[in-house]
Amino acid sequence: MDSSSELIDRARRGDDAAWEILVREHQQAIFRLAYLLLGDAQEAEDVAQDAFVRAFRALHTFDTTRPLRPWLLRITANLAHNHRRSVGRYVAMVKRAMISSPEPVTTLGERSAQQWEAQTLWEAVRRLSAREQEVVYLRYFLDLSESEMAAALDVPPGTIKSRLHRALRRLRMVVDEEFPALREERYI
Repeated sequence: MDSSSELIDRARRGDDAAWEILVREHQQAIFRLAYLLLGDAQEAEDVAQDAFVRAFRALHTFDTTRPLRPWLLRITANLAHNHRRSVGRYVAMVKRAMISSPEPVTTLGERSAQQWEAQTLWEAVRRLSAREQEVVYLRYFLDLSESEMAAALDVPPGTIKSRLHRALRRLRMVVDEEFPALREERYI
């Protein structure tokens, strides 16, 4: 039994310290995914906290022969999607307004090239559908392998490959149309 399995077993028996160790080990990845999917730090904190609460309540159902992180990421992604759907028309309207009139990009002299690249690429990714954003975030922002992504999204690895391929093709189109400076610098 590896250390993660031992901690899970201890947490199942009511050892709060073991659960706290597991939370600390995975909290950064869980928060990052929630933030990437929601785009708001406070909402991401709420979803991350809820993900850990739900995971703790369902810990008795977790198969310890599998890695814990993809399971936690799947819970987080589901909660983020539910949160996004439940926000309602007002937020959708505000989001559409923000997308239709993006904040002007400052010159490279006003901020470092690296900051500009990261911000501009993030804006381009935000133009993708939620499903496309999800695979891009998991692969390139959280650096998960295709098998970890498949486990986190509970889909076959082949589905991950095709979703990622389509998302990257769509991202190239978005960059060509809306962010040509990224293409010129060969960031995509």
